[in-house]
Amino acid sequence: MSEIKPSNSKAIVSLIMGVLSLLIPFIGIVLGILGLIFAAKSKQEMKLTGETGNGLVTAGKVCSIIGIFLNVIVILIFLVFSYFVVSTDITTY
Repeated sequence: MSEIKPSNSKAIVSLIMGVLSLLIPFIGIVLGILGLIFAAKSKQEMKLTGETGNGLVTAGKVCSIIGIFLNVIVILIFLVFSYFVVSTDITTY
């Protein structure tokens, strides 16, 4: 009977951070970067210990990268929008 190997805990954290980076605006950049760091660390640990979780690491990386990209886009849109709101010369009395 084959032994079931546990999943790497850092791989699970990487996936959680990646999903949260998609859902939480502005803070998602930091969460995405943390997700990528945890993914890299878990890959190293999985090679040494033989734990499973390659799919979790891949999903965590993808979600983290997409989360970082979307958060950068949201911040740029916010900055452009706020620039146009501030620079308009509308006076109300």
